[in-house]
Amino acid sequence: MNFLAHLYLSGESEKIMVGNFMADYVKGRKFENYKDEIRKGILLHRSIDSYTDSHPLVSQSGQYFRGTYRKYSAVITDLIYDHFLAKNWEMYHRQPLPHFVSRSHEVLVKNYLVLPKQVKLFLPFLIKSRRLETYADIEGLRTALNIMVRYTSLPDKTDFAIDILLENYSALENEFHSFMREIIAYVVNEKGIELKQLVE
Repeated sequence: MNFLAHLYLSGESEKIMVGNFMADYVKGRKFENYKDEIRKGILLHRSIDSYTDSHPLVSQSGQYFRGTYRKYSAVITDLIYDHFLAKNWEMYHRQPLPHFVSRSHEVLVKNYLVLPKQVKLFLPFLIKSRRLETYADIEGLRTALNIMVRYTSLPDKTDFAIDILLENYSALENEFHSFMREIIAYVVNEKGIELKQLVE
C-alpha cells in the first residue's frame, strides 16, 4: 500500500496517522524513540506492509508487471492500488477525498517537528501538488511514477506500467476491491483501528 492507503487505514488517531505516514523512514528499533501513538502508527504500517506483501491477491496483481519490473513490481502494485483507492474513494470513505487530503496535510504539518528528515524534505512538494488526490487520474499516476524514477531506484519504465494497467484495468481493479475488503477487516479486527468514516 502507498501513502493514501496508509493514511486511510490509520483511522481517527492523528498520531497513528503520522506514524503510519512516516514509517518507511524509521528503521529497525528506532520506532522506540517516539511516543506511544506514533510508535503504534509505525508498527501498524509495518503490519500492513507485511500483510500486503504476503497476500495472494497483491501477488496476482504484481504478476502483470513482474516480467519487466522484477523486484519492483510490488512498488508498482502499491501505487496502482492507491490509484484505485483515490478513483473509488466514495466507496470507502464518507468524507470527500479533497477534504480527507487537506486534513491529512494539516495533521502532518502540525506534527512536522517529529517527522524524519527525508519526510520533511518531500512533504512540502507532496502538499503543494496535492499528489494524493492526483492518484485518481492516470496522468496523476504517471506523474507519481516519474517522480519515483527521478528520486529512487525505480526503473524508468513508466509508459510500460501505464500500458499494462490500461490493458488489464478491470482485472486489476477487481483484485484491488477484493484486497481492500480484506485489509480493512485486518486493521479493524486484528489491529483495533477505528474506521468511523467507513462506508457500509
